[in-house]
Amino acid sequence: MAAPPTPSSPLVASTRRFVAPRLRSLLPAAAVSMSSTSSSSISAPSNGRPVSGGAGEQRPPPSPLLPHESLEVAGARCGLLAGFDSLRRPYRAFPIVASNRHVETIFAAFARSLPAVALRRECLRTPDDGAVALDWVSGDDRALPRDAPVLILLPGLTGGTDDTYVRHMLLRARNKGWRVVVFNSRGCAGSPVTTAKFYSASFTGDLRQVVDHVLGRFPQSNVYAVGWSLGANILVRYLGEETDKCVLSGAVSLCNPFDLVIADEDFHKGFNNVYDRALAKALRNIFKKHALLFEGLEGEYNIPKAANARSVRDFDEGLTRVSFGFKSVDDYYSNSSSSDSIKNVSIPLLCIQADNDPIAPSRGIPREDIKANPNCLLIVTPQGGHLGWVAGEDAPFGCPWTDPIIMEFLEYVHNEKNSSTKGSISYEQQSVTQTSAPDVSVHVLRY
Repeated sequence: MAAPPTPSSPLVASTRRFVAPRLRSLLPAAAVSMSSTSSSSISAPSNGRPVSGGAGEQRPPPSPLLPHESLEVAGARCGLLAGFDSLRRPYRAFPIVASNRHVETIFAAFARSLPAVALRRECLRTPDDGAVALDWVSGDDRALPRDAPVLILLPGLTGGTDDTYVRHMLLRARNKGWRVVVFNSRGCAGSPVTTAKFYSASFTGDLRQVVDHVLGRFPQSNVYAVGWSLGANILVRYLGEETDKCVLSGAVSLCNPFDLVIADEDFHKGFNNVYDRALAKALRNIFKKHALLFEGLEGEYNIPKAANARSVRDFDEGLTRVSFGFKSVDDYYSNSSSSDSIKNVSIPLLCIQADNDPIAPSRGIPREDIKANPNCLLIVTPQGGHLGWVAGEDAPFGCPWTDPIIMEFLEYVHNEKNSSTKGSISYEQQSVTQTSAPDVSVHVLRY
């Protein structure tokens, strides 16, 4: 990671903490100074599912040619992950915080630090007169070369630039010299709502326009994308729809629910109802700010149900599924899942999931399709909760454990693509030199 920025930089080293100092004081010293012999060490059986290692149990050292055995890894090119420094060590969840998947999920949401970054907002008008907001790092138009790689970030449901996991990833990529933009969907993070339509798990039109817009601004750059939760579902659906015509150079999906029918089933069980109510409240708040746009809508809309939704399913039944042309909320979930899109992905895609994710169930991961697609890789951690991953060197208040892996993967793909492109250019130039007159100029188009 690059050295900390100077005070004049838009990337400020200081971070805002929510309840982090108070929570830190409640953690025992042994937890804060977590040693390499922590009892949270994990080992994996032959079936790929991690289990806790027994006391005194003798195990052979992990193969240097594979990521650490505490991780479930799948995919035709999983061998390339062996070169990632961050995957050679065991996955060690932070003590106490990661003792329960719900504790870890809530801790990460409320206690993780929020890096301070100066941003510049760009509002993009969509063909249906809607709008989305793109947040760029202020000053990057002058600070970075025009061909710097671009990373588009897609937050989860109702999320945006102010989410801690988004900010940490933004900061890491920017400090590596990447141009970063956060795609705030309609109504999220203050993005304007100008029509009687929000966004959905099925709708990829806005993302497609954002990708085309970014490429239009930076035609010399390779463009990549990272999505979390619902943002990951939308991203993978987009990749599947684009197939071999996809203009992105690589992508990463995290905490993807994949199968929305399975995710919906689990969303109404036990403690998960807390998340359901919280997300429903966030959706209601966005709706109420723009309620006048929905006045007098006819047809199957149930505006009172959406305005007073006590669950995400209520909101989707009253508004979302009607806006996007589905017969029922079950029809919407069944036909909006990204699990069916994996087989059509034609660019490098890394999927990272937590085995104990309460919102994106492990049983919904399309493992066989990921294994069958040579472009896809899967990492499943034994713990992590939803958008948590309180583990690694920066735990408990720093970036998620996933951030270094994401960056290593993206840099690998970027370097591989650049090497391939330079090789193609060199080959074509040599061919022209041998068969053409000296004054013939060669123009090689980016692909």
